[in-house]
Amino acid sequence: MHHCSSITLDTVRSVYDGAEGDLWEMLMGQQIHVGGLVSSLDLAEQAQIAAGSRGVDLCCCNGAGMRFLLRCRQVAHMTGVDATATVLERARSRNQAEGHGDQTTLVEADVCATGLAADAYDFAWGEDAWCYVADKPGLIAEAVRLVRPGGTIAFTDWLEGPAGLSDDEAARFMAFMKFPSLASLDDYRDLLEAQGCRIVSAADTGRYAAHIDLYLNMVGMQLTSDVQRMVGYNMDIFNAMAGAMQDMQALAHAGKLIQGRIIATVP
Repeated sequence: MHHCSSITLDTVRSVYDGAEGDLWEMLMGQQIHVGGLVSSLDLAEQAQIAAGSRGVDLCCCNGAGMRFLLRCRQVAHMTGVDATATVLERARSRNQAEGHGDQTTLVEADVCATGLAADAYDFAWGEDAWCYVADKPGLIAEAVRLVRPGGTIAFTDWLEGPAGLSDDEAARFMAFMKFPSLASLDDYRDLLEAQGCRIVSAADTGRYAAHIDLYLNMVGMQLTSDVQRMVGYNMDIFNAMAGAMQDMQALAHAGKLIQGRIIATVP
């Protein structure tokens, strides 16, 4: 697992309190994860998320995953946890607007120490967001604590791919993305098994490279002015961001970065 000690929880908060978070939502939609609805449907189906169940979304951001599960899987109630007040306020407003206010609870907390009751949920959920958490062992331990015995942990995440990253490649990528740590499929397998979980599946979704291509095409072909506006028309910043995304694209096509899907059962 790669680590970047200079990136803290406050660094991540600054992303989703400001223009960077708005940029990712503009490129990826409210579902700020690779694959959007297709990815969510796949994860929910593979994890057999059942109607009437209760879940906790760790790093819930603007609540899009919660609303998807309530709408498309008829989940009874979702609790969302995030450390950034800005995105929680958006989640609260959007949940209410879509008629899900009474079916959702939002908690501002570190996802490694939520303060929520143990064994209270049928499943823990995450979509391309646990890459923002420095303490991966603490996160997995908290997810296991929150989910009832026999329940499910289901998530996707941005991961180091099978081709592997050099230390320099990982450092540049993590600095751009503001990731304090970057795991692999094997890292997550080991962390879950250390908590006694049974791995149901851990796989590369195969979506990552094509979607990085998509985001770059959107910036270059349609949203150029919008992105420039978000960075105050500072061309040095714009060009640096474009260069960093092109580096990410090359790493993705080389098999060094992937979107992983992991599903496990809690003991």
